[in-house]
Parts: sequence; structure tokens; C-alpha cells
Amino acid sequence: MISLSDLRRYKAEGRKFSCLTCYDASMAKAMEIAEVDSILIGDSLGMSIQGRDSTLPVTVEDMAYHTAAVRRGNQHALIMTDLPFMSYATLNDALQSSKTVMQAGAQMVKMEGGAWLAETVQVLTRNGIPVCVHLGLTPQSVHVFGGYKLQARTREAADQLIADCKAVVEAGAAVLLLECVPAQLGQEITELFPHIPVIGIGAGAATDGQVLVVQDMLGLTFGHTAKFVRNFMKEQSGATAILDAFKAYHAAVLDGSFPAPEQTFQVEL
Repeated sequence: MISLSDLRRYKAEGRKFSCLTCYDASMAKAMEIAEVDSILIGDSLGMSIQGRDSTLPVTVEDMAYHTAAVRRGNQHALIMTDLPFMSYATLNDALQSSKTVMQAGAQMVKMEGGAWLAETVQVLTRNGIPVCVHLGLTPQSVHVFGGYKLQARTREAADQLIADCKAVVEAGAAVLLLECVPAQLGQEITELFPHIPVIGIGAGAATDGQVLVVQDMLGLTFGHTAKFVRNFMKEQSGATAILDAFKAYHAAVLDGSFPAPEQTFQVEL
């Protein structure tokens, strides 16, 4: 089973690693066979599984249920689980929510935020709970951002994001996840923290790992498709097409062919 120590070693060795969202045992087993390195039980399940308009209605109980299902189906990947909207508003909330999903099978929790999360990260880490901090475009704050938009478009905004990263890393964050930021900034942050694995989604090719929502990379997104998505299912055929798509994604992340320039945001900072 892949651990946090393995992700750190991959970064030190310059080896990229793959991550996909997953919510059920059968998909988790296919990802195990495809040797996908890490799995995120994302609160994206609110939209992709539950058919909601956003991630906001998702509960901790929802996350624990799907985490347990994924863990039963996969004994290979590192398992991260989102703490959903308002489930870590206080330190006690964060501890209780983390306890619930860790006992369900998670090896790490993921929270959205910036420097204001530092105390929470410190307390969780002290209690043996590794934390991935999600920065940039954070879907739980979609109403604050006014929609799903590229973040840190200016040098000033980029420097603020870097300061947020420094604050949570100093507090003990084990992993950073950057969403929808310029490729240059993704590279800067990845290089700034030599011992912290950085996962990107729409953050350029220089991050240590890449993550996509599984429905997106299988072409099951109906309506607008984000710039950073690649449909790996379209490239496959036959009875094992889904498994082959997972294998192709894993290979493309490791060899650096995903994301390609057309899947990144090139902004001069």
C-alpha cells in the first residue's frame, strides 16, 4: 500500500504520481489493477454521484460511506478524503470529522483554505492525522469566487497564495493540492517546498502529481468541460476500456505527457 512516505520519496526521486477521484469499490478495484498511486474520495461526489448543483450539501457521513467502499475495493493506493463544507469550521469539528473518515479507511484528510487553516492543520497533525491543503480554486468557496475561475492571475495574488502555502506547510501540512492556477505558479510552489508533494489539477505539468475527477477523464461530463480535462476513455475501445483508460492516465502522468500545454493555463506573472 502506498503511503505518504512513498509520495515524499517519489518527489525526491523526480517520479510523478497519479491521483483520481473515486467513490465506489468496483472503480477502486479497477484503479488498483491500473496501479493508480493515490485516490481522492472527493466531495465532488455531491455533483457526480448525487446530482447536486455544488459540493456544499455533502455531509461527513456521505464521505465516510464512500471512503469505506473505496478502501474495501483498493489495497494499493494512498486514500485521501475530503472534509466537506463547514465540517471543520471549529477545531472540535475538524477533529470529529477527521476521526470519522480516518476510521472509515482514509490515510489523509483534505481541507480547502489558506493561512487561516494553520491552527487546524497543526492540531490535526499533532493528533496523527495527515492533512492535504487544497488551495487556488476551492469549490467549497465557489460563491465567494463568483464561479469556477482561474485563480492567482496577478503577481500579487500569486504571492498571496505562496504565503498561504508557507503558512500551512509550517503548521504541518503533508501535501498541497493546487487547482486552477497558472502553470508558472504551480512550478514555483512545487520547487519552493522540496519535501512536500504537490498535486495539481489545472496547475501545470510541473507539479509532483496530477488529479482528475474520474467522470471527467472518462468523458462522463455533460455540459461544460474544464480546460484542464483530458478524455482518456475516448482513446480506448473494447470490454476493458475503463481499465485501459485508467492505465493510460497513470502512464501519461508518469511520463509527463499529461497535462499537455493545451490543458494548462499560461499566464505571465
